[in-house]
Amino acid sequence: MNVVILCGGLGTRLSEETSLKPKPLVTIGGHPILWHIMNIYGAHGFNEFSLALGYKGETVKEYFLNYYSLDSDLSIDLKTGAVNHISQSKRDWKVTLVDTGMDSMTGGRLHRLESTLRPHGTFMLTYGDGVSDVDVNRLLAFHKAHGKLATVTTVRPPARFGGIVFDGDRIVEFKEKPQTGEGWINGGFFVFEPGVFDYLSGDQTVLEGSPLEALARNGQLMAFKHEGFWQCMDTLRDRQYLDHLWASGAAPWKKW
Repeated sequence: MNVVILCGGLGTRLSEETSLKPKPLVTIGGHPILWHIMNIYGAHGFNEFSLALGYKGETVKEYFLNYYSLDSDLSIDLKTGAVNHISQSKRDWKVTLVDTGMDSMTGGRLHRLESTLRPHGTFMLTYGDGVSDVDVNRLLAFHKAHGKLATVTTVRPPARFGGIVFDGDRIVEFKEKPQTGEGWINGGFFVFEPGVFDYLSGDQTVLEGSPLEALARNGQLMAFKHEGFWQCMDTLRDRQYLDHLWASGAAPWKKW
């Protein structure tokens, strides 16, 4: 089954990093967040990816063109230039990289992949800037069971600040709040049937606008409520938080 990852946005709120690279290539623990997202799916048995490129898409292509060598041990004969791969990459991913336009919106990028995706039935889609410990197989089973065109993983948004408890001026408790208790938001990790393409109309289609709104009105959009970990990487603070989790050796999304 194909997994579409939207990799074409400008990432303006993370301009400290994205002036030189697209947001999906911003690193967490030395690896692009895109690598982490692909490993989330890979850990559940999904290894076919279509990456919808836009801003600095050539750098994503360069990353994967060099991936096999960079992920393998090498022996190089500097006289002849011969390269021998001593060990092979551990990832069995099949990656399709498609330029979906510099200025295309989220639905427009998906629309450009219709000819590739529609003939193969059910597919998944997520954003190139968010990680989660969502059980992708449970998500897919939920989607298959309800029989509608679309499923979105809904999450509770992470709190922006931690909680501090005082005794006078002395801090007696200091902790990061992992999630708020209010509301649910779109967490990505979608599952779609090909019928969703009937709701898309061109490059300027915003997936989260009229397509999902119309699917909801027509009773074709279901929510997979995920109570576990989810975090997007919108700002430098978000990146530092994810980097800290990875460095701790207890990153919640690491299931591989």
